[in-house]
Amino acid sequence: MHDNCLTIALSKGTLLSPTVGLLDAAGLPTDGVDSESRNMVFDYPGDPRIKYIICRPSDVPAYVEHGAADLGIVGKDVIVEQGKDVFEMVDLEYGYCRFVVAIPAGMDGISLKELNYKRVATKFPQVAEGFFRRHGLQVEVIKLHGNIELAPLMGLSDVIVDLVSSGRTLRENNLVELVTIMDSTTRLIGNRVSYRTKYEIIQPLLEKIQGMIKGA
Repeated sequence: MHDNCLTIALSKGTLLSPTVGLLDAAGLPTDGVDSESRNMVFDYPGDPRIKYIICRPSDVPAYVEHGAADLGIVGKDVIVEQGKDVFEMVDLEYGYCRFVVAIPAGMDGISLKELNYKRVATKFPQVAEGFFRRHGLQVEVIKLHGNIELAPLMGLSDVIVDLVSSGRTLRENNLVELVTIMDSTTRLIGNRVSYRTKYEIIQPLLEKIQGMIKGA
């Protein structure tokens, strides 16, 4: 990678707009970067040269871990689920959501212990398995890619582990939160080698962003 080039992997989707706002406020070029653009790569030949890769949130940690990007901006939920070897630098404090265990409304009043040996549907098997294991519970985790809320309705699972922000989708599907596993916000992550080799470029940017968050 070009020594004077800083490559940043950005999550497309709902995080892109606030991320562009943050980069803009930090003094980085962002011309043309928006959710409507078809471009996946944006290159700015200034000093330092900045390049953005726009990719699915689930791909951001891989780009950063393997050094295809020096920095990445992605939700804590993705970082925890994937367990990639990346350097978590700053909590950017937007894109708030939380992992919850949710149960059908008819199971209201059940305790967490009573979920032992139950079936759990989720898009986040690592988070789900880790949580139940920490509580000494054995569950069968069923990984799904689509609408998790459907699984209890159709008898595929007893409960779900999902990411919620307002909780409206749960209510619409007659599900209620039993327990919050963890909160998630957007994070700035870095490649460990890049942080050493491009310290002169990365550290001032890091300090600027940290200062902006503290002053917000």
